[in-house]
Amino acid sequence: MDKKQIVEKILAQITREAENLARGAMHAHRYATDSESKSEGKYDTRGLEASYLAEGQAKLAAESSQAVVLYQSLPLKSFSLGEAIALTALVELECEERRQYYFIGPKNGGITVEHDRKTITVITPTSPLGQLLIGRKQGDYIEMAMEHTHREYEILSVR
Repeated sequence: MDKKQIVEKILAQITREAENLARGAMHAHRYATDSESKSEGKYDTRGLEASYLAEGQAKLAAESSQAVVLYQSLPLKSFSLGEAIALTALVELECEERRQYYFIGPKNGGITVEHDRKTITVITPTSPLGQLLIGRKQGDYIEMAMEHTHREYEILSVR
């Protein structure tokens, strides 16, 4: 699998998200400053609530824009056989004869992209799974506790 194409798909998705958040922040700001949001009494908090919403939306939009810049300049590492998992690794895991693919990214964990008919999930090094994978190698096993059960995963490949 071509990691550059995978990162391009991740970048396209977070760029769309950043644009949507920026539009949402702009609309929230307009509403917060609109005459309709002006307080009509001491218990009317529409304007205050709208300003909090606008501030939160603006922060999310800024974080999302930072993630876009981060992924645009992300150096992709080629992993050799036996090399430990680190940032930008594409990891293939197997559990109970089911294969899963993960890209270790700097931000935006939880995003999924389709590539070569496979679903690839972005995880960060600080996520629970990311913490288990960082430093491990192809052929290692990890164990995760999930919903009162323990599952063992084999690391099939690190690219």
